[in-house]
Amino acid sequence: MVHRSLTVLGATGSIGLSTLDVVRRHPERFSVYALTAGTRAEELATLCREFKPQVAVMADAAAARKLAALLSDLPEVSVLSGEKGLCEVASASASCTVMAAIVGAAGLAPTLAAVRAGKRVLLANKEALVMSGQLFMDAVSASGAELLPVDSEHNAIFQCLPAEKVRDPEGAGITRILLTASGGPFRQCSAEDLHSVTPSQACAHPNWSMGQKISVDSATLMNKGLELIEACWLFNTTPERIEVHVHPESIIHSMVEYADGSVLAQLGSPDMRTPIANGLAWPERIDAGVAPLDLFTIGRFNFERPDLLRFPCLRLAADAFKEGGTAPTVLNAANEVAVEAFLRGNLAFTDIPVVIERTLSVTPVVPADSFDIIFSKNAEARQRAQEQIGLLAV
Repeated sequence: MVHRSLTVLGATGSIGLSTLDVVRRHPERFSVYALTAGTRAEELATLCREFKPQVAVMADAAAARKLAALLSDLPEVSVLSGEKGLCEVASASASCTVMAAIVGAAGLAPTLAAVRAGKRVLLANKEALVMSGQLFMDAVSASGAELLPVDSEHNAIFQCLPAEKVRDPEGAGITRILLTASGGPFRQCSAEDLHSVTPSQACAHPNWSMGQKISVDSATLMNKGLELIEACWLFNTTPERIEVHVHPESIIHSMVEYADGSVLAQLGSPDMRTPIANGLAWPERIDAGVAPLDLFTIGRFNFERPDLLRFPCLRLAADAFKEGGTAPTVLNAANEVAVEAFLRGNLAFTDIPVVIERTLSVTPVVPADSFDIIFSKNAEARQRAQEQIGLLAV
């Protein structure tokens, strides 16, 4: 049994809390070196008191000062702030494993720092790989980092592949990856009804407990679009060899089809502790605290093709990957800005893909030759997306 010291980037989010629940069940296997959060100082303080990290990091200096005051009786916990602090704990030699669970583009720099430091990186931040693609995978290869996917779908694919063929699916005789999607809360809504969707409705996912941004992405199918791009990089394939299956039950998390006609699937309850435990203990298996799957109660599985007319974000993501260069960076930036505007009540649900498509059309795509270019294009796309929102604001 290997003991692992863990840094959790995004400890107060749903993935971070699920990670710590698995850690809580296995104190003999895991200890916590660092915990980070955005602005939820009170919540992080509570976690620090339980898990006793050496370092805690908040997104900005004001939140860090608040956390330090809350932990004034625990001087052994060092409090840092900002991207510099995040990158410092992500790369620190005191931990061997990093859970990368910061949502959005903000997670790229610390996740990359963990990769460059050669860590076992449990990747829950899909945007980091969507934005930087080849550069990110090149950094993994150069450092010898161990990149394990934690998204339930990518973890399912990982489990269905031979361990030595994860980056060579064709060599393993794989013909297709069947990527499942729940379809979100509006799977059966008409195009007209989608226009009046509210943020609270979009955040009420029928199967998964997730943060607001990911819940909205699931509702628009952009989450599946980002996952399609992520799968292409993780498993060295193309959108043409990935088929999205809407599976409302969210029990089959994804499948892999082999040349002999075999299809291997990974099944489990819709609980993120399963893929998290798989990544934390791999190649071993440990208890994740998840109830056994009762197939008799479920009764049957259903599958549908995604409707790209009502949910065009999936098509936009596939097109951005095919265009290459900085197009996926622009796609991701425009989506983050549009979702934020929707959550504030400043944009209609059906205008999210409109903003993304228009931003892609007005933002020149250049080769993604460096991380500086990616960060610059990310900033440019955000500004252009805000301009498009100004033309559509409700």
